[in-house]
Amino acid sequence: MKLYIKNMVCSRCLKVIKQELEELEIKVTSIELGELVIDDSNSNHDDIIFQIEKVLHSNNFEIIHSSEEILVEKIKHFLFNKLEELPLDIKVNLSQVLSAELNHEYKSLSKLFSHSEKITIEKYFIRLKIEKVKELIQLKQHTFSEIGYLLDYNNVNHLSRQFKEIVGMSMTEYKNYDDSKRNHYDEIL
Repeated sequence: MKLYIKNMVCSRCLKVIKQELEELEIKVTSIELGELVIDDSNSNHDDIIFQIEKVLHSNNFEIIHSSEEILVEKIKHFLFNKLEELPLDIKVNLSQVLSAELNHEYKSLSKLFSHSEKITIEKYFIRLKIEKVKELIQLKQHTFSEIGYLLDYNNVNHLSRQFKEIVGMSMTEYKNYDDSKRNHYDEIL
């Protein structure tokens, strides 16, 4: 049985859910960001779903039932995964890449995402990128120019403007701030 999970955005999420389900003797066939496949051939379907929902809710996740919600989560996971492999290198428009990856017209993806999340795909992706910038600043391994390059900004000034607009302080202020907080990816909206 394949289930789609909302708000699953990190590898630790996968590990925790898999471990907790296996402790309940639920056989996990595969688990990826936003997707869980279990073997329910020897069990009562309703009991398994109940146990899975209980584990998911205790970890702030939930099963997605509608195809629209599944598509929105797939958009989020696609964008999140793009930022896991740096340097980010999108040779064509994000809209074209996303449309090809999910096999839907971008216009319908954009409308669905905006309606569901109350933010455009582009603005959501910018916020994800800014969270990645915060992470890279905190690691103290790259200059601001290098961070701009890693995240596919044409110049550091563009990155600096977006960072200040979203975070409310400059990258230098953020770097020097003792209590610089990052948002979890599932809290970006």
